[in-house]
Amino acid sequence: MRQSWKRLFARGRVAAAIRVSLALAFAGTTARAEPRPSSESAAQAWCFSKKDAAQRIGGCSFLLALRKKWKEKQRAGLLLNRGAGYLESNDLDRAIADFTEVITYEPLRAKALTNRGEAYRRKGNLDAAIADFDRAIALNPKDVFARYNRGIAHSDRGEPERAIADYTEAIRLNPKDAWYYNNRGNSYADAREPDRAIADYDRAISLDPKFALVYYNRGNAWRGRNDLDRAMADYNMSLRLDPRYAAAYGNRARLFRDRGDIDRALTDFDQSLRLDPAGYRDYYARGNLYLGRQDYARAFDDFSNAIKFNPKYAAALNARCLTLVILGRAQDALADCQQSLQWKPDDPYTLDSRGICRLKLGELDAATADFDAALSINPKLASSLYGRGIARRKQGEADAGQADSTAAREIQPDIAKEFAPYGIE
Repeated sequence: MRQSWKRLFARGRVAAAIRVSLALAFAGTTARAEPRPSSESAAQAWCFSKKDAAQRIGGCSFLLALRKKWKEKQRAGLLLNRGAGYLESNDLDRAIADFTEVITYEPLRAKALTNRGEAYRRKGNLDAAIADFDRAIALNPKDVFARYNRGIAHSDRGEPERAIADYTEAIRLNPKDAWYYNNRGNSYADAREPDRAIADYDRAISLDPKFALVYYNRGNAWRGRNDLDRAMADYNMSLRLDPRYAAAYGNRARLFRDRGDIDRALTDFDQSLRLDPAGYRDYYARGNLYLGRQDYARAFDDFSNAIKFNPKYAAALNARCLTLVILGRAQDALADCQQSLQWKPDDPYTLDSRGICRLKLGELDAATADFDAALSINPKLASSLYGRGIARRKQGEADAGQADSTAAREIQPDIAKEFAPYGIE
């Protein structure tokens, strides 16, 4: 069964009348209750505060309600700051509404376009986001925030070369910001230029030696180059700087797993999932470790949690499918394999798993068809050769079945041991 890992990036920066930096993407969109200031002077202080988004929203709202006929520039400033508070709180629709009104006021139009673009990006509307960033840059070619956030949008859209161009311009405009080097490093990694990625991470660390995220990203780059010692050192430093960094625990767990230290891998996955109970990739990875240890009940629970938090996670559905076969629930397993193939059609590993389900259910013709389909995509898939061999022997084709089994053992000598828990032979 294949296992995968993925770099997770926390990226975000907002331009506003006050500069608000956001290091992490927020999960929810529910607005918090707005605190109410005791006076107009308190509202002024809150609205233009850099510290607390809820207070900023409450202060700006108080002032906007206090006087219905502010001068245009004053009203635009209040809306821009309140919109920045909504954006920081991830209340995206309200942020977009405020920024949209500000865009009608000429003096602050570029800032509002930049911030609305970021709000659209977080909603997943990348076309609208990039259109706003384009307009902001046309109005102010030196708008470093628009360049940077457009780079993030291009990265989100799977366009690393365009992202690199925007980050490079942001760096030209402000060469002292570690975030710009970090994100360009991420895009170089996406573009499969690991040396340039590592060089950018090095530069980001030289600018901010306590930037936990950059050590994490550089650790991923080292791991991608199979330099496990350097990867471990970077993950350790990332966690020393930020002991609550769930993703760093998760990827250090994968490093322990790759080294064969399963106990320490499980310990790190446990910590990752305590910090991020919705970390579906880590549930999947930990489930595979439990599956390897034949702890099928825990494996089932982890795969189920992965699916709970990402119902379209094809790999987890496939893994739970095989786990259910082992637990004697082949009919339920078949449903999981069918669902997995809906999200990832023609995946040879899931076709193989469905063939095993059907073999367990005694559906020999259907099982053989699934193994044939898997082998047409991956002719060296030992599991499908071995499963088809069993199906053929059960159908009375002893010689053909033996030939398949022999071919499977030549590819994977312990294939019979892998099949034993399925209870098919």
